[in-house]
Amino acid sequence: MEITELRDGDIVTIGLKGRLDGTTSKGVEDRMLEIIDAGGRRLILDLAQLDYISSVGLRIFMMAAKRLKTLDGRIVVCALQPTVAEVFEIAGFTTIFTIFDSRDAAATGVR
Repeated sequence: MEITELRDGDIVTIGLKGRLDGTTSKGVEDRMLEIIDAGGRRLILDLAQLDYISSVGLRIFMMAAKRLKTLDGRIVVCALQPTVAEVFEIAGFTTIFTIFDSRDAAATGVR
């Protein structure tokens, strides 16, 4: 799992590459919490290079969303691969998260 970060003002884009499952989830969870604890309140999850997500990965996204909600923050998702989009749909996450086609659209929508 490769994690990248791009900061643009108060927006932090977190890019995930590879597979988000039980083996890789701890590193992603730790990094997301570090970003939130350091003051990140507008997060974009760029999943253009995420090939697979398990229920453990979904749980991390839900945890981050709940934490940000209590801090008056926001998290959005962009660029879902078809297999990941299907998991989001089946799990009902398309009604929980705002999903954008591109990072540029997400940057506008996270404000």
